[in-house]
Amino acid sequence: MNLGVVIPAAGQGKRMKSEQNKIYLELNSYPILYHTLSVFTKNKRVDQIVVVVKADELEYCQTKIIDRYFPGEKIKIVAGGKTRRESVFAGLKVFSPAIDYVIIHDGARPLLTQDLLNDVIDALKEYKAVSLGTRLKDTVKEVDGKNTVLKTPDRSSLMAVQTPQAFLYRELLEAHEKVPHNYPVTDDASLLEYMDKRVKIIEGSEENIKITTSIDLLIAEKILERRDLQV
Repeated sequence: MNLGVVIPAAGQGKRMKSEQNKIYLELNSYPILYHTLSVFTKNKRVDQIVVVVKADELEYCQTKIIDRYFPGEKIKIVAGGKTRRESVFAGLKVFSPAIDYVIIHDGARPLLTQDLLNDVIDALKEYKAVSLGTRLKDTVKEVDGKNTVLKTPDRSSLMAVQTPQAFLYRELLEAHEKVPHNYPVTDDASLLEYMDKRVKIIEGSEENIKITTSIDLLIAEKILERRDLQV
């Protein structure tokens, strides 16, 4: 199995309220993107890695992240688009035809463990599309444009989706090419669903958080500190 990884990291990060792209913010003395990439560079089952950043950050990412922390690693950097979907598609097009499966993982999700990554890779032996997810603890309400409750979905049938998500490379590439560009998607699994492909959800972890706000950054710091104590 030849396995490629796309790390979309071209987002604006407006909710972080930082002038700097959040993937370059420090988390326990290292950039967030360093933590994210380290999981994949240390996994021998990964063959190729592509990081997608904003066009004006290509040089910065190359010198401050790749050259500094990952010299000699086969990591490519490409410019992303205006949306997450465009950025992932840009990353997918870089891979050689030898790639069989591809993993998509948020650049701002730095707490992924080797165990979870291997769970996703192992699931590809049985499924062509896989995503991590966790059960919901809170009750969820569907509301209208004025935040008036319309209904309460059955929580037992809902899951909060995480990355990594993994797919048969040619199927994900085809989905990016064929699904209408005005079709609303927030993850790549949605594209496969549109194409009537089945996506398997496997159990993720509450620690596998995405850094979106300053509170998330504080939580991530505490998680890493606890992990260090357990080593």
